Amino acid sequence: AVSLSAPKTQEKPAPVLAKKKTVKPLVILDGTPIAKADLPPLPKNRYSIKQPPLRAGKSFDWPVKGKVLSAYGRKKNGFHNDGINIKVKSGTPVKAAENGVVSYVGNEMRSFGNLILISHSDGYVTTYGHNEEILVQKGDLVRRGDMIARAGATGDVAVAQLHFEIRKEGTAVNPKRLLTR
Repeated sequence: AVSLSAPKTQEKPAPVLAKKKTVKPLVILDGTPIAKADLPPLPKNRYSIKQPPLRAGKSFDWPVKGKVLSAYGRKKNGFHNDGINIKVKSGTPVKAAENGVVSYVGNEMRSFGNLILISHSDGYVTTYGHNEEILVQKGDLVRRGDMIARAGATGDVAVAQLHFEIRKEGTAVNPKRLLTR
């Protein structure tokens, strides 16, 4: 016998509401603050990548040599810099701080200009902003010390520099704690 009753409908579970996180604003070198909430979200398919290689060591190399213009942390005006800004001459080679895979190349986050993200093993990601020229593509395997870009003054800065961040599982950490001395 064939049953002609209507199919059972599954009840949809109530949506889970996430708690709103406090947005930490960014510090832009020229003094113009921009809140992270004002930045466009990066589409996930733009930076999904293959598994990164093992790291060469416990520390990260400095991507450039130069004077730190803006250190990591809270500023007098209440804003927060999630990385460090290093003053360099325009065109200075920018090197990968550690073995990894290029997971993002673009300029959607306009305040950082031409931006590169490199994913590393153990949940680390390094960020390289304000580049004049980018020499890698998404998916490229890079080794510690490989030249990935030339520094510049793109985005919301007037002086050639590199904005550099180290993130562990999405959370910014003070780069100076993990950089070679």
